[in-house]
Amino acid sequence: MRYLVSVVLAAALLASVPAYPRGMDRLPGSVSVEVVSEDGKTLLAVPHRDMRKSGTRIIKQYLEARRGETYGIVIRNRTSERIGVVVAVDGRNIISGRRSELANSEEMYLVNAWDEGRYDGWRTGRDTVHRFYFTDPGDSYSERTFHDASAMGVIAVAVYREKERPVPEMKLRENAPAAPEADLSKKDASPRAKEEAAGTGFGSAQYSPTVQMAFEPEAAAVQKVLMKYEWRETLCRKGVIRCGQETGNRLWDETDYAPFPPGCRGN
Repeated sequence: MRYLVSVVLAAALLASVPAYPRGMDRLPGSVSVEVVSEDGKTLLAVPHRDMRKSGTRIIKQYLEARRGETYGIVIRNRTSERIGVVVAVDGRNIISGRRSELANSEEMYLVNAWDEGRYDGWRTGRDTVHRFYFTDPGDSYSERTFHDASAMGVIAVAVYREKERPVPEMKLRENAPAAPEADLSKKDASPRAKEEAAGTGFGSAQYSPTVQMAFEPEAAAVQKVLMKYEWRETLCRKGVIRCGQETGNRLWDETDYAPFPPGCRGN
């Protein structure tokens, strides 16, 4: 039996999670992913594609990033099952820091039925994460620590159902895999980084306690959410969002009085 990570608040609800029937290829409900600012506001996401591949629903979106802003990833589980979620930022698993393929063998968080989890940073210990913040690729955790830009600018979440209902075993997580700490003395931007690209940095430490819980995921993810985050000017240039002058609505917007015909003067 594998032991994975869950936030402490979710652990208290474990006993109330009901069992569910096997053989279903879709979740009986929805799992949503949002990126929120430090004050809780949801960042602009623009749908790009929603498809199914080999039984997995794949949702792709564009996301507006704001330079220097810290952010969190909120996953809402509106189903009757608890789920396991593999979360990767810029191609690195946010718990271990390892290169992620969104596989079921990776470290993951658990989200109970009808519950939600917020993930604010790279996990560096049982009780600590270092905050996510939008930055240039050369300052990103992935580039500075691993020299890895292979999935720069992508927030990815893979949702896994549980194979069977284990006997709850709640104990403090020991020897938790921790993301390697970035060398904060290096501030030089990567020569490969383009000005228009965005990445995620390794920010200040934040208290974030966890517990260890038993969970056996199915072989394939039931859903994947991929969010490509870009600076606003890049999204404008690509035409993902409209940034020019608004043309208005010819039937809705108020106008002046009727004009005189050409060559005709009013009395």
